Amino acid sequence: MAAKEQVFPVTMISPETGEILTRGSRPFVVDYKGESVTVDLPGYYPEGEGDGVHVGKDMSLVDEALRGLKEKVEGVPSPATIRRVRAKLRLSQREAGVLFKVGENAFDKYERGLVEPSGPTIQLMTLLDHHPDLIDELRPPNSNGATFPR
Repeated sequence: MAAKEQVFPVTMISPETGEILTRGSRPFVVDYKGESVTVDLPGYYPEGEGDGVHVGKDMSLVDEALRGLKEKVEGVPSPATIRRVRAKLRLSQREAGVLFKVGENAFDKYERGLVEPSGPTIQLMTLLDHHPDLIDELRPPNSNGATFPR
């Protein structure tokens, strides 16, 4: 079942100033360690200048941009990158968690952006992204593909 797009009213009253705010988007700069990116941030804004009110998933664009900057600056993979590498290795989330020895539910949390992987997990993921054939070296002896696909 597809998730329903949340529909917001066109206007709202500012909880701080009492003025009428209108639904729209404005450029917002996300900075991280000397790198920056501008996103069009949805929200309710006053006419002219002033702070907006953000509801629902409005701030998810900022979160996504920040994750992208962290990936660029520090090499911390974004949830999308983690999902792409896992799919490339043809592993379920559970299988990846067991194989990487981080717990069965870890990849679910990584891919939802709830938790960032540890340094060694990031390094192993990067290595396997560049050399997917090395995954066979990590399989338990005598697994014969019973637990993990080959």
